[in-house]
Amino acid sequence: MAKTIVQEFTKGLWDEIPPFRLVLGLCPTLAVTKTVANGVGMGVAATFVLVFSNILVSMLRKSIPSQVRVPCFIIIIATFVVIVELVMQAFTYPLFLQLGIFIPLIVVNCIILGRAEAFASKNGVVASTADGLGIGVGFTIALAVLAAIREIFGAGTITVPFVGTVIHLFGPSFQPFTFMVEAPGAFVCLGLVLALMNLAGK
Repeated sequence: MAKTIVQEFTKGLWDEIPPFRLVLGLCPTLAVTKTVANGVGMGVAATFVLVFSNILVSMLRKSIPSQVRVPCFIIIIATFVVIVELVMQAFTYPLFLQLGIFIPLIVVNCIILGRAEAFASKNGVVASTADGLGIGVGFTIALAVLAAIREIFGAGTITVPFVGTVIHLFGPSFQPFTFMVEAPGAFVCLGLVLALMNLAGK
């Protein structure tokens, strides 16, 4: 049975939330979530690319030959990634420097190519927009939650997205659990969140 537009949007917020349910997009999930600002920034950038690439793929789906559809999807995605790079350099340059190579790597993010291939190439513009927006918002929330856990326990702070203000949550006697902001801490944190979501889903 076909889903409504609301269902297409909300599926990305829990049932198909990319890092936790689909286990996709783990590279930026693990690499950039040392601070909330980085996590939200990456999520917003990926959402922009996801929504607009879904729209364009959906609009062109009947014009693109199936034999060359994947290269065409990659060109479309790369176009929007370049736009994101230029906008971030112009308006959020410190965040652009923090995210570094992971901005151009959005081109090969399997969430975006996967939604283009599995959904946008088979559905209309409105449904594809709702799908891209829902999956993008879900991805951003997932990054923000992981980043908040890692930053709070690993540094005792919260960095406000797009402002850069660092809020210290604990007093001077706080001893940061620095393991959480290292690469192994990202895997442990992701595993704990996955376990909690599976328990909540039962």
